[in-house]
Order: sequence, then C-alpha cells, then structure tokens
Amino acid sequence: MPIGLVGSSTGAAAALIVAARVPQQIGAVVSRGGRVDLAGDFLHQVHAPTLLIVGGADAEVLQLNRDARDQMKCIAEIAVVDRATHLFEEPGALEQVEALAGDWFLRHLRRRD
Repeated sequence: MPIGLVGSSTGAAAALIVAARVPQQIGAVVSRGGRVDLAGDFLHQVHAPTLLIVGGADAEVLQLNRDARDQMKCIAEIAVVDRATHLFEEPGALEQVEALAGDWFLRHLRRRD
C-alpha cells in the first residue's frame, strides 16, 4: 500500500519534502496547521494529493498555505476549520481535523496491485 504522511506545524514541510523525494512510495499527504512554505522548492515536486488543514483564526498560516498551494502541481486542497487557531485547541477542532484527514486518506490511498 502507498504511504500516507501527516505533518503539523514545521513537520508539515518535512512531510512534503519526503513526498517530493520518494514520490513512488507516497500516496497522500495531510498538513495540520502546517508551515508548508518551509518546503520551498520542493513544493512543485510533490505528486501526492495533499490536504492543507488550517484554522480559520490563523490568518498568517492560512495565507502561507494558500501561497504554497498555488506553487503545487498536484491535487492540493485547503480545508479551513472555522474559528480554530494554530494549535486547534478549541472544542471540537481536532475532531474536525481528524475527520478531514481520515476522509482524505480514504479517498486517496488505494492499494497498488
């Protein structure tokens, strides 16, 4: 089975760099509140479908994610969790992240026969 990667904050950039370096092994990526901009030149090399989950109250990171998404050539979507801040500490916020990530992986991770 292909691998699904999850990264949060600066770890999201690391997940994207791994996805760019071993594209044949990575089936999907999810970023939670990620500083995906730190992946820099690797962004356009990511082939795996990528979901960028950002808190609606985290305006700076939301803009960084929009800018990064625009550099990506793969399927890349942004999901905004309303009223959530960077750490998703608000009641129910992490549960929304969990549901979004789970749905993404169910949709994009398929056994390769």
